[in-house]
Amino acid sequence: MPAMKKLPEITLVFWIMKIAATTLGETGGDLLAQTMRVGYAVSSLILITVFLASLGAQLGARRFHPVLYWSVIWSTSTAGTTMSDFMNRTAGLGYLRGAVVLLAALGAVFAVWKVSGRPFDVTRVTGFRGELLYWTAILFSNTLGTSLGDFLADDTRLGFGGGALLIAGLIALILLARHLTAVSATLLFWIAFVLTRPLGATTGDFFSKPVAKGGLGYGTIGASLILAAVLLALIAYQTRKVRVLSPTPS
Repeated sequence: MPAMKKLPEITLVFWIMKIAATTLGETGGDLLAQTMRVGYAVSSLILITVFLASLGAQLGARRFHPVLYWSVIWSTSTAGTTMSDFMNRTAGLGYLRGAVVLLAALGAVFAVWKVSGRPFDVTRVTGFRGELLYWTAILFSNTLGTSLGDFLADDTRLGFGGGALLIAGLIALILLARHLTAVSATLLFWIAFVLTRPLGATTGDFFSKPVAKGGLGYGTIGASLILAAVLLALIAYQTRKVRVLSPTPS
């Protein structure tokens, strides 16, 4: 089965939706764990269950469904938020050590991927095992990105806005490298994929945290509603585009 039937094309719209989904994942995870006081451990269990359910639906699909795909992306982001916070805060690892552990875990996923003989190129992901490796890498990428975003915002003097600007600048450099150098497009994709998560994390915190802490003060509920509206609108746009380009046979 061609990969493009299950996964979206890597376009500007893809990256906008990725940032929106990961930002919503940050505010959504904080809403459940902090605002609703469910706690990081229980929230992680709930959100991992949501991730597995959405992943099962995605793996069982025969073609690309924007709602399914972005549901899995969102669930990896929310689960990544609470899992990272549990490791770094509840378990006491700290943001930097937590990021190192998650980087090692992501490296292990890619090592298994390489041994499997399947290509890292996301435009060539095929089959159940290929998709499973793809989504496992995404889960660890988003969890790693959460730790990096929190490290930049809390353990440096950058704050939420400064952290977001730094990550945005790094992503811009990756974009330039994609067009001006011979660096592997697949390598640049995965670096950008990891970096969009801390961009979402710092942006989400910037929207939700109180003004006194350097945020805009919308709160987790207000920020989540705004971001959900943006993401749903983009999913509707992408769904309509998919239907136009790939009409259902009569």
